Amino acid sequence: MKALILSGGTGSRLRPLTYTGAKQLIPVANKPILFYAIEAIREAGITEIGMIVGDTGAEIERVVGDGQVFGVKITYIPQEAPLGLAHAVKIAESFIGADDFLMFLGDNLVRDGVRAFSEQFQSSKPNGLILLSRVPDPQRFGVAEIQGGQVTRLIEKPKVPPSDLALVGVYLFDRSIFRAVNEIAPSARGELEITDAIQHLIDHGYRVEAHIIDGWWKDTGKPEDMLEANRMMVENITPSCDGTVDQCSQVIGRACIASGAVIENSVIRGPVVIGANAVIRNSYIGPFTSISEGVRIEGSELENSIILQDTVIEHIPTRIDSSLIGKNVHISKVIERPKALTFVLGDNSRAEVQ
Repeated sequence: MKALILSGGTGSRLRPLTYTGAKQLIPVANKPILFYAIEAIREAGITEIGMIVGDTGAEIERVVGDGQVFGVKITYIPQEAPLGLAHAVKIAESFIGADDFLMFLGDNLVRDGVRAFSEQFQSSKPNGLILLSRVPDPQRFGVAEIQGGQVTRLIEKPKVPPSDLALVGVYLFDRSIFRAVNEIAPSARGELEITDAIQHLIDHGYRVEAHIIDGWWKDTGKPEDMLEANRMMVENITPSCDGTVDQCSQVIGRACIASGAVIENSVIRGPVVIGANAVIRNSYIGPFTSISEGVRIEGSELENSIILQDTVIEHIPTRIDSSLIGKNVHISKVIERPKALTFVLGDNSRAEVQ
């Protein structure tokens, strides 16, 4: 069995962060989202991975490499444009060959992994197996109807959902899917939809089964989803301290403090992850916060946030909460009078002041 990770999306809902980087490389608990997918696939016993990449392919290849560090072999497959998930399957046919394969959307997190999912496929040998989860808002997702464990119908983002079973973004197929992706037509938005391809299998008598997960999963397509994913993953950290914490500081609860990090006269209330060479001075870092490497925070308070590398936050009088802040950002209080707010914000930014 091989695997296919889709990492070619533009990440439009995460702009402006994704104007300058791949959405799959935004860190959750200080680890790029994409790494979780690779690790889940490896833990399921799959070591050959095809990576579908688009405009950010060079960045992804630079960060991920050939896969050796993960114990896998990665082959990069360029996609000329984001033409749909089924199109990604179509262009991967030569890589997959005669093998069955697991397809994983690179911006999805599945906390409990995909080993049980893979084992069900190998045991029952359907033509397709789709991962489903019960959700409170199924109209946001592709939705499945099932009877006796088999999928009978798929609908993409229905206004009136027939069930609460949403497609998680992980699939298993045999070679029959290639016939489907080559025979379906583009949808109204000009893309080859994987839901249409799976429905094509069902309509032509192929067997498509469902695997319903009980554990947590998240499509990290929006900032609020990213923060929720961070909360979940930080909750499971193993406490460690390879940095320096002075006697005037307190670390309360579970914290993971990386090598070279310096904590001075500050309170760290976990669960918190602090990256290598970060500096926290005269500050409060509250629960569910991930601070990347090289960040400097002085005289400020923040919690429930993700701060990307080499950002500086200093002397902010109001606590920063529920924020996703990019790389090399500088946030500071204006000392001189007259007081004023000065912004340099990219497209689709959002700022709140009080």
